[in-house]
Amino acid sequence: MGIFMSCCKPSASDVITPDAETRRRQQVEAAEKRRAEEAARGVKDPERVKRMQQRAEEMERREQELQKEGGATLKWTAD
Repeated sequence: MGIFMSCCKPSASDVITPDAETRRRQQVEAAEKRRAEEAARGVKDPERVKRMQQRAEEMERREQELQKEGGATLKWTAD
C-alpha cells in the first residue's frame, strides 16, 4: 500500500515554489483583500459609508477652522 501511495505524490523536486518576492507580493495582496472584506462586513453600500465618513471629516475640519477664527459668531435679536 505504501508503494502505491508514494507514486501518486509529487516528489520534493517536482513541487515548484515561487521565489521570495512573488510569495511576499501574494501575501500582501491576500492581506489587503482580507482587510477590505473585514471593513465591508455587514455594510450593504460601502460607497455610502465612505461618503458619510468624508462628510464627517469635512465637518470636523470646518469646526476646527471656525474655532481658530474665534468661534462661530451668532447674533441674537429679540423682536
